[in-house]
Amino acid sequence: MDRPMVIACLRVVLAGLAGGLTYFSFEPHGHSFAGIAGIALLWAALQPWGKASGPSVKLGALSGFVYALCLYLPLLPWVGEFVGALPWVALSIFCALYSIVTGIFGTLLGRMKYGFIAFPFVYVAVEYALSSFPFGGFSWVRLAWGQINGPLANLSWIGGPALITCAEVLVASALATGVLVLPRKGQHGRSQSRSQALIACALVIVPLMAGAAAGLNVNKDSHTTGEVTVAAVQGNVPRLGLDFNAQRRAVLDNHVQRTHELAAELHSQNRHADLVFWPENASDVNPFRDDQARDLIMGAVEDVQAPVLVGTLTKDNVGDRNTAVVFDPVDGAGDKHHKKYLQPFGEWMPMRDFFRRFSPYVDQAGDLKPGTGNGAVNMGGYVVGVATCYEVAFDMAYRDAVMAGAQILTTPTNNATFGFTDMTYQQLAMSRLRAIETDRAVVVAATSGVSAIVQPDGSVSQHTEIFEPAHLIEQLPLRDSVTIAVRYGQIIQWLLAGFGLVIMLASLFRVRRGYASKLTDEQLALHRTQQ
Repeated sequence: MDRPMVIACLRVVLAGLAGGLTYFSFEPHGHSFAGIAGIALLWAALQPWGKASGPSVKLGALSGFVYALCLYLPLLPWVGEFVGALPWVALSIFCALYSIVTGIFGTLLGRMKYGFIAFPFVYVAVEYALSSFPFGGFSWVRLAWGQINGPLANLSWIGGPALITCAEVLVASALATGVLVLPRKGQHGRSQSRSQALIACALVIVPLMAGAAAGLNVNKDSHTTGEVTVAAVQGNVPRLGLDFNAQRRAVLDNHVQRTHELAAELHSQNRHADLVFWPENASDVNPFRDDQARDLIMGAVEDVQAPVLVGTLTKDNVGDRNTAVVFDPVDGAGDKHHKKYLQPFGEWMPMRDFFRRFSPYVDQAGDLKPGTGNGAVNMGGYVVGVATCYEVAFDMAYRDAVMAGAQILTTPTNNATFGFTDMTYQQLAMSRLRAIETDRAVVVAATSGVSAIVQPDGSVSQHTEIFEPAHLIEQLPLRDSVTIAVRYGQIIQWLLAGFGLVIMLASLFRVRRGYASKLTDEQLALHRTQQ
């Protein structure tokens, strides 16, 4: 094997290692620096090495794909927990295709002296596309979720996940550039390389310091308008698998029983809960069509003497809905939140006839209809923001709720269909990041765990274990703040992604101009030879 082929293979292997290392930044591992180190390896794989030229565009595309595949395959096995490997592998490959673009433009930018400064914007643009298209995109794999335990997470209240991703890639690409450029002589001597290295070192330090400084403005008491005692109920499920809801009454009974136990505990301690949260699908028996289910729920609500947010299934003239309903001990059923961001291939099935050819599980996907509300519900005079399960991955779910006056947030979720996989921990990281982003406490209520109480600084003050009946009680702050990310986060993301698109177009123009210039030089040389 000749030397260029060996170097090409090494680049692809390095890209694969980059993806595997980045995976360890996500929960339940949560090593935030692994994400930075992983992206640094990716950027290094796309750079010239010593006297060797940088990779070709085709090799860069392959490196980008291999990086993403080695990241997504270990990140997403929960997708196929009970339906086999095909959906998991297919989703991982599909998501990895987007990173072909990352690899291509990373290669082109790698040929430029300060391309490492532009690369983060390209990464954000590609991530924005993956998070938006098709079928609403797949936001689950955003780099920012892996930074929840690091200083960059504190940037969330300024620019949301998009700004965190941009900062993470900037730190990583600058770090790799600093390491690679120091031993290299520039075209005009070592001073050029030294200046490039100094800028790279500064861009490693500045975002991390900015994240640390932003943390000083997280969870300030100045916007606290009061306190509220909350409880999260985790009733657990009778069995694992996709068919756990076949015993729908048993799931409902579990949550009713656990709420009665909560009421007894509160009474024994002479305490009172202001708000109680049940998880998604806590009552898959529609209480508006089943009197017995409604009586069971109201019995628990009256016992605990607090409004309870109940995850259930409802039906209206639009169709079936995944709904969180407020049940009040005095007024009965009240505000509703119809899940707005539905999970494709789970809660609804795009192109059902086509995908039926590949998997018999297609027909187990639902046909739920999305809601159109702002995610805010009134519970006993308190405005609560609701993002049901998959919704927490979408920026506007909680931002809209906060703009509508939400003082506290909740993520009711049903993770029982994913067994003991990492899915529940990955989702909890999203709720934690949303807490920092919105400056709100978040109550995570899960059917089977992990349920948790998340403070406005993203820390978890209480949590349950997985697959155990339990409840959590805590006093939490109510906030009236509106962070920069809540008000302008979407605009910031558009600007970052838009700048990335401009950079990609400029890179293509530069390549085309260089190619045209090369052709002109060759034509002039040929003309002189002929003369």
